[in-house]
Amino acid sequence: MSSEEAKREIERGSSEIIDKERIEFLLKRYFDSGEKYYVKAGFDPTAPDLHLGHTVLLQKLATFQKYGGIIQFLIGDFTATIGDPTGKSETRKVLDVEQILENAKSYKEQVFKILEEDKCEVVFNSSWLNKLGASGIVELTTRFNVARMLERDDFEKRYKANTPISISEFIYPMLQGYDSVVLNSDIEIGGTDQKFNLLMGRHLQRSYDCKKEQAIVMMPILEGLDGVQKMSKSLDNYIGVTENPNDMYAKILSISDELMWRYFELLSAKTIKEIELLKAGVDDGSLHPKKIKEELALEIVERFYSKKISLESKEEFDKVFSQNAIPSQIDEFSFEAPLWIGKVLLDSKLENSTSQAIRDINAGAVKIDGEKVEDRDFQLQKGEYVVQVGKRKFAKIIMK
Repeated sequence: MSSEEAKREIERGSSEIIDKERIEFLLKRYFDSGEKYYVKAGFDPTAPDLHLGHTVLLQKLATFQKYGGIIQFLIGDFTATIGDPTGKSETRKVLDVEQILENAKSYKEQVFKILEEDKCEVVFNSSWLNKLGASGIVELTTRFNVARMLERDDFEKRYKANTPISISEFIYPMLQGYDSVVLNSDIEIGGTDQKFNLLMGRHLQRSYDCKKEQAIVMMPILEGLDGVQKMSKSLDNYIGVTENPNDMYAKILSISDELMWRYFELLSAKTIKEIELLKAGVDDGSLHPKKIKEELALEIVERFYSKKISLESKEEFDKVFSQNAIPSQIDEFSFEAPLWIGKVLLDSKLENSTSQAIRDINAGAVKIDGEKVEDRDFQLQKGEYVVQVGKRKFAKIIMK
């Protein structure tokens, strides 16, 4: 592997890179002399669980680790008490410290399934921001002006709409930038929505005369299972990194052939050359897209569980979907008979609402013991049933 090939892997899938020349210099120096460099990534632990969309940055950090990067995995336990204003139309609610620390613990457990722990420095920005004190924060605010801050798109919109902006939200990007000063970072990585905050790090390193300005790598937001909107729990189009491996495998198999290549680019540890060979195989007909998708699903399930579990997930998927069998393990629920099918679907967590249940019944997606339910007013009587919604959702229902 040459520094040029390493550069291609680092640039792969990125939306924008600022100061490519610095990254090229750091890579060449590493390949020539073995000297390492520091890559910062900040995470505010505002929620305990990650989904694959969050791991796009982690995959890129893992790539940097291959080519001499020491990851400064920054947990923003101080900045999380303020809340990043990025993309928000109103001031965020403040999290309490206890919840932040609990979320941070969960983050650490999950990220080291992707990153090599011995090539990481886990740091908490409270360790220096608490010491900064009132005088330090006031001095920090002199490094940037209000007019420049209001040029930021989300602040500008809120200002014009007379929507309140707290002073703490102005301070947030400055604190994130100050993290880069303290850590003396060579590169910072973040999402495309973080551009303003990432540039603040370059600005403050220059302002504090750090003798360097960090390069910036911005990664895109990963599309969810629908291939349209960003992956999000609220949109229910996500794949959680802690969810059941069988569900994880099945969800990856459900994505479109086109979206599959996007996931390979942003989530797979395969090299560019390996992915190009897979694409060539699909193009010339020697490889079927489903087989390629299976490779991706196996890789991702193995990453968060094990090779054995990933193969078991494939076996279970093939059993259920190829042979129209019932999964080996399904949740069981008991109700008093008679009960309307819409209520059964809602209370057994097969549907999020009775209106969605009705839509699925009308679409022929609801089955009881393998038979489609055609009557939207159907009542379940005493007995035991296997209720199914679509191809992936099953529940055993006991009507007493």
